[in-house]
Amino acid sequence: MIRPAALRRLAGHPLVTDLVLLFVRIGLGAIFWQSGRTKVEDGSLFAISDTTFFLFANDYSGVPLLPSAVAAVAATVAEHLLPLLLALGLATRLAAAGLVAMTLVIQLFVYPAAWWVPHMGWVALGLVLVTQGPGRLSADFLLDRR
Repeated sequence: MIRPAALRRLAGHPLVTDLVLLFVRIGLGAIFWQSGRTKVEDGSLFAISDTTFFLFANDYSGVPLLPSAVAAVAATVAEHLLPLLLALGLATRLAAAGLVAMTLVIQLFVYPAAWWVPHMGWVALGLVLVTQGPGRLSADFLLDRR
């Protein structure tokens, strides 16, 4: 049986913290990467599909400030670039803040009934990275050491 004090010591070990932050980075990034991949043509690296432009013009038309075509491109780029940055642990806090902001836009203007599941979880993962950083298993850590 694991005792609470032993579990606290294990959880507080720097390597465990670094692994947890790596999992958070990959987990949050995977959510948005998968979404980004649905916005491009099957088999292409980055050809945005006609379906994506249609959805942004119709179903996601509540997003303010940006024309739908610009919003479609911006969302597709963000859902590819920001997860890559998270996977590398490069500009982690900025990438996570971008995904939090994107989630809040989706929450407020596209799917307002989806707060508890899934948006709150996405925001929570993003806020962990914004507040805690990427950990030592990251490009940010290597760059900061220089």
